Amino acid sequence: MRVLIAAVGSRGDVAPFTGLGVRLQDEGHQVTIATHGLFEAYVTGCGLGFHRLPVDTREELAARVEADGGRSPARMTLAVNRALAAHAGETAAALTAAARDADVLLLTPLSWIGGHVAEGLGLPSIGVYLQPMTPTREFPPATVTTRTLGGWGNRTAASALRIAGMRPSRRVVDELRAGFGLPPVAPGAWLAGLEASRWPICYGFSPLVVPPPADWPDFHRPVGYWWPAPEPDFKPGSELAGFLASGPPPIYVGFGSLPATDRAALSSLVGAAIREAGVRAVVHGGWGGLTVAGDDVLAVEDVPHSWLFPRMAAVVHHAGAGTAAAGLRAGVPSVPVPFMVDQPFWAGRLHRLGVTPGPIPMRRLTAGRLAAALTQAIGDPVYRQRATEIAALLAREDGAAGVVQRLREI
Repeated sequence: MRVLIAAVGSRGDVAPFTGLGVRLQDEGHQVTIATHGLFEAYVTGCGLGFHRLPVDTREELAARVEADGGRSPARMTLAVNRALAAHAGETAAALTAAARDADVLLLTPLSWIGGHVAEGLGLPSIGVYLQPMTPTREFPPATVTTRTLGGWGNRTAASALRIAGMRPSRRVVDELRAGFGLPPVAPGAWLAGLEASRWPICYGFSPLVVPPPADWPDFHRPVGYWWPAPEPDFKPGSELAGFLASGPPPIYVGFGSLPATDRAALSSLVGAAIREAGVRAVVHGGWGGLTVAGDDVLAVEDVPHSWLFPRMAAVVHHAGAGTAAAGLRAGVPSVPVPFMVDQPFWAGRLHRLGVTPGPIPMRRLTAGRLAAALTQAIGDPVYRQRATEIAALLAREDGAAGVVQRLREI
């Protein structure tokens, strides 16, 4: 079967699908990932097909952070959605072109417009989501807030948010559907139709981390994590290998695809926290250009989390879905520093699991708070013990198997 995975977003929105794609190819499928040009070498390097989607998400995200000043996570979420909506027409055209060579579409939340493409071409599709998007009474919309709105409010807000995210692209969708000879449809009616048809969503996270709410339909289920494609030939450079061997396990600090409004200030803060906590550190520059100097600090570019994190004493990160999961898989304590979208949600889940002393929201981050959290995460053995227990449980799961089974049912 020719499988097209449409992945819109940052590296964290793409990486898990390389591992899922490799697994599907091992099952005999032919897999192409439709994503941004920024990730072409990454995708093809995993032996998967690639189809280009518009937008340089690194440039767009940096521009939106700079314009907003980083003041409000909710405002940033809306700004990113507006940026993607501005390119909805190009995205629809690119997905249509890619889908003509597919037998089935696997769609992420930000590639929802591909659902209309699948309908127009008469192709089956499956949701493959990294964040919980199905409305529920049990918690509020994961991409907006962690503060409960009450049962009715939580569910209503999540439903309204999905519709609101589609409205800016309404004209593009109507034109797309007209080109396929389909009637126009309002976002709410379209979503209701998906649910009535029992459109399946496979959630790529562990039910241990997010147990399925009682009011989710049985065709929306967490199946387990999809880990990025392994790099069996990876070998650390001599500088990294030497640093790790030269002393006690260091901490990791990296904020992934999160751009910084003031990289110099953030770098200075992190450096001060490292010195105050008295730890060695491996620092990943990321999209924010984090740079920290010191005898006990090593700067690195991309190193597979699956290799690096198990060698760390603790990991400081932005609590993106993939990085939070990588910390759990490695069995190490975390110090999450969430900023926007779903990051506060995952930071809260890490705290609930007992693998972190607690999140420090980016807007409240100080050197003293970060140093104190590091000292607690490393010094109190309960966090390492709990992280080890969680890692052992996750090792028993096979997230890709849930998608494989769904494909067999088509």
